[in-house]
Amino acid sequence: MSYPLVRDLSAKGFPIRVTCAVLGFSFQAYYAWLRRPVSDRELDEAYVINALIDAHADDPAFGYRFLADELERAGIEVGERRVWRLCSQQRLWSTTVRKGRRGKKPGPAVHDDHIQRDFTSDEPNRKWVTDITEHPTTTGGKVYCCAIKDLFSNRIVGYAISDRMTADLAVGALRTAIARRQPDGVVIVHADRGSQFRARSFQTVLKAAGLQGSMGRVASAGDNAAMESFWALLQRNVLNSQVWRTREDLHYAIVHWIEHTYNRRRRQRGLGKLTPVEFELAFTDNIAQAAA
Repeated sequence: MSYPLVRDLSAKGFPIRVTCAVLGFSFQAYYAWLRRPVSDRELDEAYVINALIDAHADDPAFGYRFLADELERAGIEVGERRVWRLCSQQRLWSTTVRKGRRGKKPGPAVHDDHIQRDFTSDEPNRKWVTDITEHPTTTGGKVYCCAIKDLFSNRIVGYAISDRMTADLAVGALRTAIARRQPDGVVIVHADRGSQFRARSFQTVLKAAGLQGSMGRVASAGDNAAMESFWALLQRNVLNSQVWRTREDLHYAIVHWIEHTYNRRRRQRGLGKLTPVEFELAFTDNIAQAAA
């Protein structure tokens, strides 16, 4: 509503008739509103709508139930039915649900594809790829893991594990990778078009760290084959190795396999039968010898 603006400008000395004419309504309508301004419920609803818009922008895949949970976590008490009504009014639909169809509806890419299926790199911290996988447990629900791989050594340089597949999961993995690697120069971070990677919070971290986002095509697993190969290894060696009872058990198993086995013990023929950590150390030693 523009009526509060008229009131604020009037307090600063702007003529009410002129302001109303510029904003396109009569001064009689303004005075009618002034006698009966916005109700407390209307004002409260405006705050709720703003919070819903912000939460949906961070995680476009969220439906109204998840958005209601986000508001509850933020300390805003509001019922699911009311959230559903406001989401319907504001057209805040989940990007993964479409009436009359099943399956995901990929959103538009926010970056060009700067990888073009070239999963090689001549030096560390020039090309990173990332993705999210999930696996169920018998008593605790699903576990979601977002990992980031450096294409130079195939090392997992950052990851995050959670019970929810939100933008925070992807942001956590990216922040970990940045803190561990502290890259200088441009690093391409390649992902699919999942809402977690298109989220405003993920893009903010990319920009703040000076990283270059990259996205593949819709429904084209080959555009991120380097991460798919890692998930296949994780699936075979950890996820499908037994039936996992709790999230805590699976969480620990994933961390142990990545840190202890994959990065430091599992030798790869593509790396000259070195582990990712050994391959990076050999590269560093060669650079030091060349500079000597």
